[in-house]
Amino acid sequence: MVTIPRLVVAASASSAGKTTVATGLMAALRAVGREVAGFKVGPDYIDPGYHGMATGRPGRNLDAVLTSEALVPTLFAHGVLTPTPADVAIIEGVMGLFDGQLGRDGFGSTAHIARLLGAPIVLVVDASGSSRTAAAAALGLRTFDPRVRIAGVIVNRVASARHASELATVFQQAGLPVLGMVPRTSAITAPSRHLGLVPAAEREESAATVAALAAHIAEHVDLDAVMALAATAASLDVVPWDPATVTSRVLGRPRVGVLGGRAFTFRYPENTELLTAAGCEVVEIDPLHDTSLPDDLAGLCIGGGFPEVHAAELSGNAALRAAIAAAVAGGLPTVAECAGLLYLAEHLDGHPMVGAIPATGRMTPRLTMGYRTATAAVDTVLAEAGDEVVGHEFHRTHLTPPHGPSPAWEWLDKAEGFSLDPAGVGRPTLHASYLHLHWAGRPALAQRFAEAAAAYRRPTAGHDAHPGRPILDGIDLHHHGDHDTGPDLIDLAVNVMLPGPPDWLAHEIEQTLPTLGDYPDLTAARSAIARLHGVSEAMVLPTSGGAEAFVLIARTLQAKHPLVVHPQFTEPEAALRAAGHAVQRWLLPVTLGSTTPPLGELPGWADAVFVGNPTNPTGWLHRRDELLAAGRDRLLVVDEAFMDATDERESLIAADMPQRLVVRSLSKTWGLAGLRLGYVVGDPALIERLAAAQPAWPLSAPAAAALIATSTPGALAEATRRYRDLAAHREHLVAALAQAGFATLPSQAPFVLIETSPCGPASVRPALAAAGFAVRRGESFPGLGPTWIRVKVPEPATAHAFVAALARLRQPSEPTTVEGTPR
Repeated sequence: MVTIPRLVVAASASSAGKTTVATGLMAALRAVGREVAGFKVGPDYIDPGYHGMATGRPGRNLDAVLTSEALVPTLFAHGVLTPTPADVAIIEGVMGLFDGQLGRDGFGSTAHIARLLGAPIVLVVDASGSSRTAAAAALGLRTFDPRVRIAGVIVNRVASARHASELATVFQQAGLPVLGMVPRTSAITAPSRHLGLVPAAEREESAATVAALAAHIAEHVDLDAVMALAATAASLDVVPWDPATVTSRVLGRPRVGVLGGRAFTFRYPENTELLTAAGCEVVEIDPLHDTSLPDDLAGLCIGGGFPEVHAAELSGNAALRAAIAAAVAGGLPTVAECAGLLYLAEHLDGHPMVGAIPATGRMTPRLTMGYRTATAAVDTVLAEAGDEVVGHEFHRTHLTPPHGPSPAWEWLDKAEGFSLDPAGVGRPTLHASYLHLHWAGRPALAQRFAEAAAAYRRPTAGHDAHPGRPILDGIDLHHHGDHDTGPDLIDLAVNVMLPGPPDWLAHEIEQTLPTLGDYPDLTAARSAIARLHGVSEAMVLPTSGGAEAFVLIARTLQAKHPLVVHPQFTEPEAALRAAGHAVQRWLLPVTLGSTTPPLGELPGWADAVFVGNPTNPTGWLHRRDELLAAGRDRLLVVDEAFMDATDERESLIAADMPQRLVVRSLSKTWGLAGLRLGYVVGDPALIERLAAAQPAWPLSAPAAAALIATSTPGALAEATRRYRDLAAHREHLVAALAQAGFATLPSQAPFVLIETSPCGPASVRPALAAAGFAVRRGESFPGLGPTWIRVKVPEPATAHAFVAALARLRQPSEPTTVEGTPR
């Protein structure tokens, strides 16, 4: 049971003077010795800053949408008791008295919160330009909903003594007690900005403004009458919210930094209290003044604010920007909201920022505002895949691109924000989004972040905890289809056509067993490949699969500006980055209903281009003439791992291949993934360079025998028959998917890329695995999100079973709704 005098300060609309009256009341009551707790209805951050300055304790928010109806009274009780019990609580409303979340009958409105708290309402009446009509409007509000009690009015912006007398008479006739007549004054104002008032922490004169407000309200409002009205509120039968009961303490007391100062003023105090209750030591960092991060930092939270106002100052603090960039790159668990997202970007309105996120921000005239019900599409440092949260968006900036391959959140059909693993630790450590979250409504977010901070270990200088595992934009570049498989699953994730080599090929391989005591000789294998393609032996290099070929190319590459065309197999980029190359990406548009996109716009500055054909995972088959044009006057490397599934007309293998390399793999067609079998065909000078970098005896005698055996006319005829059947099976699968309502990209490969948004914004891979099918996740490729999956073409019976399982995951269609909220 909580007994405390309380009242709600409301109005008929915004700009009536609620903040002036509420903040003035708080400061005036404190000035006469009262301990005052200040609250704000809704997701506003700015007004609570003034409340905190007026009361000397944290200003808090009461938001039934961001938290819940049940939590509002308990959070209120916590606020009036923390850090010390208050004598009175003043709750400032939001917008008009009955204005709440759109489409929900005033849910979250000032009236709604007043009902949940059983608090009387003092109506702030803007008297400018009216007298009797002001009373009529107040009466209308009092009778609109009998569940709320408008117990008195404070008349604001009174023009004169005569005006005040007239107003007093009409309110007396209306039966509404007048607690004060506040005259108009231009001497006490809080300057506004594009999102509302300027935060108190940003104004040098804020303390003087609040003190002037206190004196002004004390002179013109009956504070004893206000206290008497507040005392009419009945006791609340609630147990105060306690962050310690909704979190578990982590070990080690990890130190978590929170950016503050004038640039980052937007954060809910309960978020910090949850981290503290979870065992974290929370320290504040001012990015306008501090030039280094605290020692032993294990986590970083960057909230909202106005970084665009302070962009030049923030950019000028290059030492802190570099320290944060290095810490984030080292895997420091980091969460950023709105302004924090912009600060972590590369540039903001042209000013260099931290650069931890591959995006740029700019101011726009358009206001983006509203509540959002969002879902985590994949595991992030804040949430598990499938977790749902309710947050609030409120900004006038635009980020390009708006999200990464692994977004922070998704809502409706929109991906938003970035979930990244910049250190390559195998899990996301950076979460950045426009979405503001009140963690009290979802304390598991605080718990998960605290656990990430507790598990964080600072990287040792010069030590790569995961060598050879490059991860960029949250994508593990060494993630392959076999990582998506599992026991007892029908494997549609790995593009190996056969479970093992056919009997005749297995026999040829077995014949080499007696010779394993000798070092292998690849001369005959190289000759067989050269005859197969009609090229000279000097143009051929057998390799241990396509993976070794890409490593050799990366290690010998003399180009300065390599460009990888995506979406495609990630191994080429992984090899390039492991070899120390600064790789640039070129994302081709993935558009349903379109054909293979052209390559003609590839930038001229790239001196080496890497592209797949047919491309994995899209199945696009680029025309030979377009590839040649794209590679003119620069190195062109084409991954033709799946070219034998086509009629070979678009292959770049030819008798003359200046500045061109083609990589082939035999693992897919012949079930030889475990034998690691491939080769490179191309410019003899380039082949010679690759051979010089290749270790001795790169292929075994069994692999050499397989190369020879699969290059015969009989083997080619068998492969042709198999791929003819596969084309029919692919057509069958695509038709079944279309009938079930799933779109695909036109494919010339042994796989199909499927768009699964009818099943929702999250990846269907876990649900399909539960149904017995392994598929390759689309979000593991640059340029694709979680609503894409790549599926190996199966036989018709398996295809029908798979499509049926996918169809069962479709979500029912719902009417589109538009959500919004007052600030």
